[in-house]
Amino acid sequence: MKLSIKSSVFASIAIVAGIIVLLGYFVKVPALLDLRAILLQWALILTAVALIIGLINLFRVHLRRIISGEKGKVFSLTLLISLVISLVISSLFGLTSASSLWIYNFVIVPIEASLMAILSVVLVYAAARLFYKRVSPFTLIFVGTAVFMLISTFTLPDFEIPGLMSLRVLISRVLSVAGARGILLGVALGTIATGLRILMGADRPYGE
Repeated sequence: MKLSIKSSVFASIAIVAGIIVLLGYFVKVPALLDLRAILLQWALILTAVALIIGLINLFRVHLRRIISGEKGKVFSLTLLISLVISLVISSLFGLTSASSLWIYNFVIVPIEASLMAILSVVLVYAAARLFYKRVSPFTLIFVGTAVFMLISTFTLPDFEIPGLMSLRVLISRVLSVAGARGILLGVALGTIATGLRILMGADRPYGE
């Protein structure tokens, strides 16, 4: 692999910074803790700058689409107007003001609820297609569990099937939590492996 001075400098900076931050969690040396705090503050500042650059680029892309009259310019105009209004209100009155909370409660929450409803319909459709195209024991377990959880959420007055609530609690609080923790453990292990590869210089997402 061909190495350059530029890539070597970037790799050295990333490795040294990563080792300092990592050691700060295990070695309680005041100087090391202070240096780790400074590096983390720099990382937060760079993240904020990257967010601002992303917003500027988003504004430019949609403004160019509006000016050129491309397809979907109405949606781009709606996005830019919403972006400007949200930024102005949040900057002038704060994130906890009545105006900001009104935007959150009556604009963002209904939109998120609508997206969740669409996601539910898409998942039901995907499950139906999966059940139609490929029938296997795992497919039957998946579809049966989903149908059972949907049916068990309905409440009927003065009517309760014995053991239904206990089984629903078992699935929602034990089995689903165990599966979610397994996924989180996999994500954590993958993150650790990626971090170690960056520290060793095997992966270089910061540039070549």
